[in-house]
Amino acid sequence: MFKSSPRPQPIRSALRAPWSAAARRDSLFLAAGVPLGLPCLLALSDLKNLWFLIPLSVVGSDLLTTAQRSRLRALRGVSVPGRLPAGAGWSARIKAGLTWRQVVHHLVVAPLHAVLAAAALSLWGAGLLMASVYAWAWLIPFGGPFRAGPGWSTTDLWITLTGLLVLALLPWLLDGLARAEIRTASALLGPNRADLLARRVEDLAESRAGVVDAADAERRRIERDLHDGAQQRLVSLAMNLGLARRVLHDIPPEAMQVIVEAHQEAQAAIEELRDLVRGLHPVVLEDRGLDAALSGIAARSPVPVRLTVDLPHRVAPTVEAVAYFTVSEALTNAAKHAKASRVDLTLRQTADRLHITITDDGVGGADASRGSGLHGLRQRAASVDGTFTLTSPRGGPTTITMELPCEL
Repeated sequence: MFKSSPRPQPIRSALRAPWSAAARRDSLFLAAGVPLGLPCLLALSDLKNLWFLIPLSVVGSDLLTTAQRSRLRALRGVSVPGRLPAGAGWSARIKAGLTWRQVVHHLVVAPLHAVLAAAALSLWGAGLLMASVYAWAWLIPFGGPFRAGPGWSTTDLWITLTGLLVLALLPWLLDGLARAEIRTASALLGPNRADLLARRVEDLAESRAGVVDAADAERRRIERDLHDGAQQRLVSLAMNLGLARRVLHDIPPEAMQVIVEAHQEAQAAIEELRDLVRGLHPVVLEDRGLDAALSGIAARSPVPVRLTVDLPHRVAPTVEAVAYFTVSEALTNAAKHAKASRVDLTLRQTADRLHITITDDGVGGADASRGSGLHGLRQRAASVDGTFTLTSPRGGPTTITMELPCEL
């Protein structure tokens, strides 16, 4: 079992801090941020040219924001996502415009951090100069204001101790400044809560569309495997059993009865398998489209169906599958529960929406909250960002209206 190495003691960390990798990293990070705060700092230093800040903010804000994000990512490994997706063009960036958070960062926070970082970095030189006073003080001529005589004074000792104290405490100051800059940059240059929610919705919509497409592709694969594999084997078995019934005449009646029953069971299994394959993904839907597939459903329905289809173009395969299974389930419910004598089915495509209306003259009283079948229809529509509306008063008629997007 591996044991984690013990954390260094605070005193030892403080002693190693001035020449540690963390101190060098913080110094480099803060030094790289000073030039990024200088443009706005110089502009603010001359209030007479304050009008110059407006074009500066419009033109240079995007470049400064990109530079700040690159610095955070390269020197501290902090990724600050943008308000727009990666690869967005200049037109999208201009349309998005500036935000008050970016303006506050570039006009207030960045100049303030630049001043503090420059002051903190200058302490490196001051601390080194004070700590090494015994190494260079002998170069100062005697008799001046800085060195009265050839000997060492108590002042030199206090200067050295002060320099050592500055070098010992400076890494903690640099670390605090770096952390504060990272937090403010992440809060002001990154997307706000509305942007995050919008991006999350887009990601969820894309992932949901991917899941729906994957499920539809899996149904197609299972349908092909059953159609080309198990169904063909059953058909071959039924043909052999039927051939045996016609050819074999000199076998005992009991054996012939077994062959007859096996032939009938094979034919029944083929019919069940065909229904199963049709329920997974009908071949006619993929080959000839939604119009032909729904015509087949209407022809097989025990309730007379008047079908009206106006589809100038084929919609997405996943949407076709959702529409097909929804209509199939709705017609089954009308035959089983509604006691309907007629069903009107209308499909109409307008712009980028597919409108489906199913009306029966049954007893009505259907409630999607009580039946799993109608609830499943609502879920099917929602899976492709569609809408489902049910109107079913007591005594009928029952009307189901769905709107599905033509493309995902």
